[in-house]
Amino acid sequence: MPKKIALVVGARPNFMKAAPLMRRLQSFPDRYRPILVHTGQHYDHKMSQLFFDELGMPRPDIYLGVGSGSHAEQTAKIMIELEKMFAVDRPDLVVVFGDVNSTMATAIVAAKMVIKLAHVEAGLRSFDPEMPEEINRIVTDRLSNLLFVSEPSGLVNLKNEGVVQDQIFFTGNIMIDTLVAHLQTCESSRVLDDLGLKPGQYTVMTLHRPSNVDDPETLNELLAAVAEIGLTAPVIFPCHPRTAKEMNRNGSLDRVDSRALRVLEPLGYLDFLRLQSQARLVLTDSGGVQEETTYLQIPCLTMRYNTERPVTVTEGTNQLVGSDPAKLRKAAREILSGRVKKGRIPRLWDGHTAERIVAVLDEKL
Repeated sequence: MPKKIALVVGARPNFMKAAPLMRRLQSFPDRYRPILVHTGQHYDHKMSQLFFDELGMPRPDIYLGVGSGSHAEQTAKIMIELEKMFAVDRPDLVVVFGDVNSTMATAIVAAKMVIKLAHVEAGLRSFDPEMPEEINRIVTDRLSNLLFVSEPSGLVNLKNEGVVQDQIFFTGNIMIDTLVAHLQTCESSRVLDDLGLKPGQYTVMTLHRPSNVDDPETLNELLAAVAEIGLTAPVIFPCHPRTAKEMNRNGSLDRVDSRALRVLEPLGYLDFLRLQSQARLVLTDSGGVQEETTYLQIPCLTMRYNTERPVTVTEGTNQLVGSDPAKLRKAAREILSGRVKKGRIPRLWDGHTAERIVAVLDEKL
């Protein structure tokens, strides 16, 4: 009898991590029956369905449709709906990904219903208790039975937290599986032509963390620094909905040169991968972008004072500049003048993480 595996996703980073594991599990129908559950945490087309389409993921078997709300509202809605679902159709294993609200909510429900839980991307820590995702990571890891780690820091963190060694598996970075699988495909994207861009002559930015966008003064100072960078290498900014809302509220874009900073709607995965892979510089406060630029060997400046992905700094192309406009300008000037930090691709970031995870499931289930 095939084991029923529920893969629970809720936001774009989850989709990129779930897609390769879903495909791998589906290739063994005699052993596994994967079920895709979408909580609906990200629910509009560009933030959700477009990613499913481009990643070749099947339509979710179950869509909870929780939508937006505060952290507490989202978590509560997900828990209520998942409990109903698992009571009717109990899986043998629940798999969660990353650090979004859907991840923690699912972990709590699985633990209380005594269903085995696996966490993909376990052990990452920013050591910043004010970061909502950090709470999600800690709670999820504490409740998980199988912890799949993407980088060496995760092994150290879990050991320090007293996690039993035979529950921890260093399987590599599953998001890189998706990147490797689509790197050639994204070359057919017309995004550079559509935007009138030439490879190596522009900057890409993502910005959405509350610490950067919720305070008008911080946001405006960062955008002013970014616009200066854009005078040398125009900044292309696919804008997260929550950031767009804050910029519109305080009139941030009225203060910057639109030729230096070009604000776009959110992009699909293939367009953004193409844009990122040909950039001269990437500015971000996203965890996933730090990893992708490290693999692509593109210089990355992260507008945060900490990172839960330290391997992107110690081995990769990433540098932390915080929310300090002066540090951002200085680091960007160095990169744009040719003084680029060299990096290398971390161990097991090779496109085969899903295979290693399924090999562990073969043994443990």
